[in-house]
Amino acid sequence: MKRSSTTSLLTVTALAVSLAALGGQALAADPALTDVHTIRHLDLAAGEQPENLAVERDGSLDLTMSFARSIERLTPDGHLTTLATLPAPPGGTDVPLIGRAFVGGVVMAPDGTRYVTYAAGTDALTGVWQLPRHGAPRRVAALPAAAVPNGLALYRGRLYVSDSALGAVWRVPLGGGTATVWSQDPELAGRPGKFGANGLKVHHGAVWVGNFDRGTLLRIPVRHDGTAGRVHLVADGLGPVDDFDFTGHGDDALVSTNPGNEVELVRGDGSHRTVLTAADGLQNPTAVAVRGDRVYVTDAAYFTAVDPNIVGARLHGRH
Repeated sequence: MKRSSTTSLLTVTALAVSLAALGGQALAADPALTDVHTIRHLDLAAGEQPENLAVERDGSLDLTMSFARSIERLTPDGHLTTLATLPAPPGGTDVPLIGRAFVGGVVMAPDGTRYVTYAAGTDALTGVWQLPRHGAPRRVAALPAAAVPNGLALYRGRLYVSDSALGAVWRVPLGGGTATVWSQDPELAGRPGKFGANGLKVHHGAVWVGNFDRGTLLRIPVRHDGTAGRVHLVADGLGPVDDFDFTGHGDDALVSTNPGNEVELVRGDGSHRTVLTAADGLQNPTAVAVRGDRVYVTDAAYFTAVDPNIVGARLHGRH
C-alpha cells in the first residue's frame, strides 16, 4: 500500500522550524526519497526478521532471516521461498552479544553463488558460508567462536567481513580459505558488550564500515598491496548505525539506524539529515540496498516486536 511521503520525509523538528519561519505556511518539500511504500509485510511469529539483503538482476531480493538461520528469496511477484537454512549450534551455545545463532550479511558473486555470515557461538560453525547454485550450504572460512561476523562485501576476489564483537574487518578469499584480520583499528570497536563494526560496503576503492555503538561511518582505503589504509571518520552523531548503501551521487549514502527507526542521508562531507522514520513504516531498519533509483530497506522489528517488513522508495532525481 502506497502512502504519501511529503511530510514523513521531514523530521518533526524540521517541520516545526519550517512552519515557524513561514508563519504557519508550509513549503513544498524536495525529499531525497519519493514513492515510499511497504513492499512486503513479514511474519514475526514465523521468524521472518530480515537482517540483510542482496538485490538480484531480476529485482528479486535475497534476505537473511537472522534468528531463523535461513536465507529467503522474494520475487518481484511476491513469492517468498527458502533457499537454505544453516545448521543450528548445539543446545546451550551462547553467541557473543546476541545470545543465539545469527545469520547476517549476504552477497552474490558474479556466477550467482551466494555468501552469508553466520555467528553461531562455536568454532565449528561460525564464519562465512557459501550457498552454491546447486547443493547444500557449506562453510568456506572459519572464524572464532568469539566473533560475530556481520556485514559482508565482495571486492576483487575477496570477501570483507565486519566483526561486531571483536571490532575488526576480516578478509577471506572468495573461493574459501583462511580468514585473516584485515583491520582492527580502535575506531571499529564498541564498548564492552556493545556492537562495534556492523554494516560494511566497498565503494571507490575503500572499505566503508558503520560502527553501531559509536554512531559513526568510517572509510578505510584499500592500498595497492591490498592492506588497510588509515581509518577516516566520514560522519558521526548518526545514532546506532546498522547498515548503509550508496546513492550513486559521489559518496552520499543512506544509513539505517536500527533502534532509532530512521534512515539518514549522509553526504560525502559528513553532514546528514533524516529521510525516513517510523511514520514511513520503519520497524528497526537493519539494511539498505540501492539499485538504480530504487531503494530497499529491511525492518526486523527486533525492539518494536511489531510488523517486520520491507520498505521501498525511489531516489529523487535518479532514473
